[in-house]
Amino acid sequence: MNKLKIFLFAVGSLLLMAASCSDKNSPEVLEPEETTETPSFYYGADLSYINEMEDCGAVYKNTNNINTNPYKIFKDAGANLVRVRLWHNPTWTNYSNYVDVKKTIQKAKNEGMQVLLDFHYSDTWTDPSKQKIPVAWENEIDNKEALGELLYNYTYETLNNLAKANLVPEMVQVGNEINPMILQGEELVWPIDWDRNSYLINKGIKAVRDISKEKNTEIEVMLHIAQPENGLWWFKDATANGITDYDWIGLSYYPIWSEYTLNNVGAVFQKLINTYKKKLMVVETAYPFTLENIDEANNILDSKALISGYPATEQGQLDYLNKLKEIIENAGGAGLVYWEPAWVSTNCSTLWGKGSHWDNATLFDHNNKPTLGMQFYNGSKK
Repeated sequence: MNKLKIFLFAVGSLLLMAASCSDKNSPEVLEPEETTETPSFYYGADLSYINEMEDCGAVYKNTNNINTNPYKIFKDAGANLVRVRLWHNPTWTNYSNYVDVKKTIQKAKNEGMQVLLDFHYSDTWTDPSKQKIPVAWENEIDNKEALGELLYNYTYETLNNLAKANLVPEMVQVGNEINPMILQGEELVWPIDWDRNSYLINKGIKAVRDISKEKNTEIEVMLHIAQPENGLWWFKDATANGITDYDWIGLSYYPIWSEYTLNNVGAVFQKLINTYKKKLMVVETAYPFTLENIDEANNILDSKALISGYPATEQGQLDYLNKLKEIIENAGGAGLVYWEPAWVSTNCSTLWGKGSHWDNATLFDHNNKPTLGMQFYNGSKK
């Protein structure tokens, strides 16, 4: 979602982490654990902010209150998938670029977790209200063929470089929350030009397929739409316009911004799975464990995000995650990813305030110790 409808809703604009934090040296390269086994259900964590948070001084603790590598905390809890976003050339920050993403993938694989690489195809956030073309590609915005080659080459070269480092992701998102047409200018154009849109998306898919074939390594393709109700019309239109070669339907699901509740969203998941014969994963969700705000950055998920029966407590957070997982699984889905569970409060700033806009919705309490919500990942051990 976020990328971010959440951000627009709460602060009137997309949140951008300030470049006030300095990048650290690359992590120690360990021999990655084997990650080829396909789990029956993916218990995921989007850890795109985590390197920045550590550089900003965040120290994460395990359930015994011992300072611990946060990637290990998630692995030990039962997480088996790490999602990470990639921006093309984000000159405004030192993070979510190729170097930072490579570091995240290495750390995830060191712990034996699989990886979902999320191409935003932008220098900043993309979401249902913003699909801004990278600055380096702007001259070709009206040249479908040239732009398709840029997108193909960028996707191919990124994955090829990761392959050379033995860091191929198991899954790739061709775009992030691509409800609108991808690679646009400042102002979104509606309706979607499907001739252009399908051409570009299929170019990205082809790059993934080509690398997968050349490296003899399976890399699954995901297409990601914000909110289940938008998945209904988007995948129908995409299919009619020749976008069919993908493996996963990815969805953002935040009840506060969706027409569907926990009582009826399962029917949407099931319809998408049955109609398109694809696997389905909710790749973004979150729930507050408190309504307390501990810093200058306003919390995005406030009291309006609460669902009856699921209070803003650690138990309420865990109950929400377990219930949503049950709904997804009963519908035939195969994964749930928590969005930014480690975006804790630090002395670093966004454009809108010092700290984190997510500190009440992480899977760490205000002492950076796991909340009860972290026990959601225990399901992978059953």
